[in-house]
Amino acid sequence: MPPENGRMLDNNTKRDPNGEIYRLDNGTIGNYPRCMTERLLLWAEARPNSIFLAQREGDERRWKNLTFDEAASLMLRLSQALLDHGLSVERPLMVMSGNDIQHALLACAAMHVGIPYVPVSPSYALLASDYAKLRYVCDLVTPGMVFVDDETRFATALEAVCGGDIAIVSTHVSARARAFSSLAETQLSGDKVERAHASVSPDSVAKLLFTSGSTGMPKAVINTQRMLCSNQAMLAQQLPFLQQETPVLVDWLPWHHTFGGNTILGMAIHNGGSLYIDDGSPTPQGVQRTVDNLREISPTFYCNVPKGFEALVDHLRKDDTLRSSFFQRLEMMHFGGAVLPAHVRKALDDLGYAETGQRIPMLTGLGSTEACLAFCTDDDSAISGLVGRPVPGMQVKLVPSGNKWEARLKGLNVTPGYWRAPDKTAEAFDEEGYYCTGDAMRFIDPQRPESGLIFDGRLSENFKLITGTWVNVGVLRLQVIEDLAPVVQDVVIIGEGQGYLTGFVVLNPAGCAQQLGAGPDQDVATLSHSPALRDFLMERLTAHRQGKSSSMRLERLLVLDFPLSFDKGEVTDKGSVNQRQVRESYPDLIDELYANSPSRRVILPIET
Repeated sequence: MPPENGRMLDNNTKRDPNGEIYRLDNGTIGNYPRCMTERLLLWAEARPNSIFLAQREGDERRWKNLTFDEAASLMLRLSQALLDHGLSVERPLMVMSGNDIQHALLACAAMHVGIPYVPVSPSYALLASDYAKLRYVCDLVTPGMVFVDDETRFATALEAVCGGDIAIVSTHVSARARAFSSLAETQLSGDKVERAHASVSPDSVAKLLFTSGSTGMPKAVINTQRMLCSNQAMLAQQLPFLQQETPVLVDWLPWHHTFGGNTILGMAIHNGGSLYIDDGSPTPQGVQRTVDNLREISPTFYCNVPKGFEALVDHLRKDDTLRSSFFQRLEMMHFGGAVLPAHVRKALDDLGYAETGQRIPMLTGLGSTEACLAFCTDDDSAISGLVGRPVPGMQVKLVPSGNKWEARLKGLNVTPGYWRAPDKTAEAFDEEGYYCTGDAMRFIDPQRPESGLIFDGRLSENFKLITGTWVNVGVLRLQVIEDLAPVVQDVVIIGEGQGYLTGFVVLNPAGCAQQLGAGPDQDVATLSHSPALRDFLMERLTAHRQGKSSSMRLERLLVLDFPLSFDKGEVTDKGSVNQRQVRESYPDLIDELYANSPSRRVILPIET
């Protein structure tokens, strides 16, 4: 039974006396910096020769290291250059390319003197065909300067969206751009930089981060200095080991998302850590670079998305040198962005134990562009979907929404709103000033809230069958992926307004090669028509259905024989699938799934 209304459930949780609302308050945090770059200057004095950033360079892919002292000096020169170019809150710095040392230095330089820094997904320029999102972003932000790593690579996009009033800067110039090196050689002049830095307050706009834009054009989320600095203090309080040993991070997560740009890069700055910029990615091709990097650099704390861990596991099994290096001084792992499949988690546990004699703890959490990392576990747990407790200093309200509980947030780490969008800002907050996440959560045990919260899906993803039964898409999707492992990368759950559930299968070519002996270079079009794949999915679908209710089992599958589209918003640049968008994009395939006489492409369970 639920606790009585108004009763304190633990020191930080209670239930409203006059309503079905839970309130969680995880205490307070200590002091935090006024500005992110204060910590960079601190480490430049305290540990000037310690490595801050490193990245591969040249054909030989040797590591280029940048110390805190070198970074601080370059940051001040770049701050002078940005001010000399007239950049301001109204004319910020926009970065269109990926993670590298030059990107990090420009970001720090802008934030140091109160110029908003705006990282934009390179996909908007390199994977898109019409530049609609990139043009929208540029018009909204009105940048005074745009940085790209290679002018030639971005030339078409730059020409499409950047007028003559926007300065272009590039590491590798080809035409219009000014060289990054020339900005880095700018000499400090008077006290211009010092005065600008002194005017930066905790409420100053540090950066603008864009949402995924999966249901329309992306929104520019205001990230203040207070948000970034307080969130790092929250994490340091929640995870003391970050301060007990200098973090060494090997990370690819993109800086135009909050996980990579706020949590990981911020962690290196706040704690004086060393961030080795991983030029890999969680793809069959990109993971090889990650493997090369991890064979040389042993992290103390390793973060990734579930897809990244899944890609890495196969290499850890086969490569003794990689396994030794990876686990050598690893204290913790952490994943976010989705739920880690159980078979991947078990493999990491087994490999860590075989190498070190103990399991390496796996943390998890949940963050958002609007709230940085808002939930985090602080000890090891294998509970599927667990996001832990609110980070210290944050308040959470759980409000009924249909048959779910929506998590709403308030705290130092929560955005004040969306850039130049007062209407969208007003819609995002409730009458008490809590940010409405749209994420459903529930207690593991309502009688013991300290046990933590479980992510219960996105409210916008869930739907009802024609019977009126709610389908929890997030939970079901995870279960189906596990049941069909390792050949699937994702499953799109179909069935809104139908009498039963079906699904589109998004293949994992590496998993198909492992399970079916398929060639590693076979494309999804070829794999999707494989008789061996069909037999495998029929058997797994049959087993998946046993003993499950109608809202927790699929009756039919259809394997997609084409890649999902970034331009259509079906998939993000991190590889996440937009369930609702895919369902809306292919009504003909849905009709095929529900046909009275299904085609050969539709996979049915084995009749018994």
